[in-house]
Amino acid sequence: MKSGNSVFTACGTTIFEVMSRLADQHKAINLGQGFPDGNGPPDVVTAAATWLNDGWNQYPPMPGLPALRQALAAHNARFYGLAVDWATETLVTSGATEALAACLFGLLEPGDEVVLFQPLYDSYAPIIRRAGAVPRFVSLKAPDWSFTAGDLDAAFNERTKLVLINNPQNPAGKVWSREELDLLASYVLRHDTMAVCDEVYEHLVFDGRRHIPLMSLPGMRDRTMRIGSAGKTFSLTGWKVGYVTGPAALLAPVIKAHQFLTFTTPPNLQHAVALGLNKDDAYFAGLADDMARRRNVLSAGLRAAGLVVLPCAGTYFLTVDLAASGIEMDDKSFCQHLTERVGVAAIPISAFFEQDAPTHLVRFCFCKRDEVLEEAVRRLGQGIKGGR
Repeated sequence: MKSGNSVFTACGTTIFEVMSRLADQHKAINLGQGFPDGNGPPDVVTAAATWLNDGWNQYPPMPGLPALRQALAAHNARFYGLAVDWATETLVTSGATEALAACLFGLLEPGDEVVLFQPLYDSYAPIIRRAGAVPRFVSLKAPDWSFTAGDLDAAFNERTKLVLINNPQNPAGKVWSREELDLLASYVLRHDTMAVCDEVYEHLVFDGRRHIPLMSLPGMRDRTMRIGSAGKTFSLTGWKVGYVTGPAALLAPVIKAHQFLTFTTPPNLQHAVALGLNKDDAYFAGLADDMARRRNVLSAGLRAAGLVVLPCAGTYFLTVDLAASGIEMDDKSFCQHLTERVGVAAIPISAFFEQDAPTHLVRFCFCKRDEVLEEAVRRLGQGIKGGR
């Protein structure tokens, strides 16, 4: 029998699934997979149930319900000063990963090159390769996870069609600075390329920082696609509601790709997310403040256990430097040991690299209930510090 597609056949099981299975097997606290363990804002959840019972449960419009697309346009204006035409410049997708696939399939041709920044979300490169395009990697290095003009010089060339960034960035907890965005924008403009921006953690930015969309920079409005996620903004990752904002000319082929991927997204969830995007500013500020508090709880516990924790400016994630902590195990061995012997699961950051992966960094997720974090800290203190 002939084999399946070479790109996907070559992919292993995602590290998140591997570590979650191991955590289940050993009854470990799962600080590996990045999902909150609450149930989201009650008014948003209630709205979804109401619309399911009393609303329309047949096909919604393929690009998304007008109510959600209008809320998305208003959200762009309120937080970033972006004037968006909801009817031609917004799209609702079944999650941000589908949004990424629709953007990449809709914009790339075989032979195009895409500049990526690693560590990166593990779906990026397989989708790019399945589209027939070629990934070119810029490696960000801990602890500041930054890059130089020389790094961009090595990645960009006449074949570069698109640059894909994740800001704020999983797994590094990095929030891109205005200076970094300006530098990247200058290369996008110089090489006449497009940008796809995975901004699902846009409202999870801490310590007085603010998220700056690449789309908001001079010259970038008409060449940038911006992806958001209700799962991250409302702690409802199982809903799989994502959205894309972009110029009509670029969004048109993305919408065509979307119609052949999932076609539509459940209408009751779309109505509920529209309500969520229209919530007052206090909700969004409170989300960031609460996550920053959880970050501080876990960070203090990791440090008390003798681990060196890198700065975290946003997202759900903290990074531990094993080498700086005096631990000689590599990241994969340490994560397996931690899960099996200490009862806490984490993720090796080498899994987020396609090449030149560091093997001394581990990611912990802090978007968990207080009692879960406190128990994880207790186990870490006994299992790491107590075991030395």
